[in-house]
Amino acid sequence: MSEIKNSPSRQDAEAAVKTLIEWAGDDPKREGLIDTPKRVAKAYEDWFSGYDEEPDEFMQRTFDEVEDYDEMVTLRGIEFTSHCEHHIAMITGKAYVAYLPNNKVVGISKLARVVDAYAKRFQVQEKMTAQIAKCINDSLQPKGVGVIVVARHACMTTRGVNKKGVDMVTSMMLGAFRSSEATRMEFLE
Repeated sequence: MSEIKNSPSRQDAEAAVKTLIEWAGDDPKREGLIDTPKRVAKAYEDWFSGYDEEPDEFMQRTFDEVEDYDEMVTLRGIEFTSHCEHHIAMITGKAYVAYLPNNKVVGISKLARVVDAYAKRFQVQEKMTAQIAKCINDSLQPKGVGVIVVARHACMTTRGVNKKGVDMVTSMMLGAFRSSEATRMEFLE
């Protein structure tokens, strides 16, 4: 599950969860919590499976037979779940991804996979937005890329300032999405 050499074992992870349960003030041996360390370790395998994926590999299979199609390709509302690297609190949101093809396109499911691969890591939303945009740009070498991420951060809504209903919006515009106001506006609409 981890890129780190000599990473802790599954047993180490489960022991750490048990310690956190005790630290929080509960008994990890009581019926409702007895299997919680195993369940949390299994959840972490899913939540952080992005470390086992190379997003640029999703972008390798492209299609050149596009009849000179060079208009914007947009995926709207790609739902994702991530976790902030500061509190390991949940981030939930949607990504909006677009590019202007340069004689090749990629299957649209691959764009969603790129979003998921970066989301399933400890994240900062600004960094995730940039990673998605740069991966698409580097792999496809399109005329331009636009990425907007709109998300809610549990570290803000469930602790600290406790502000409900607040969305954070980040964007990265590359190529024509940065240089052409018309292209940027088409994407933003």
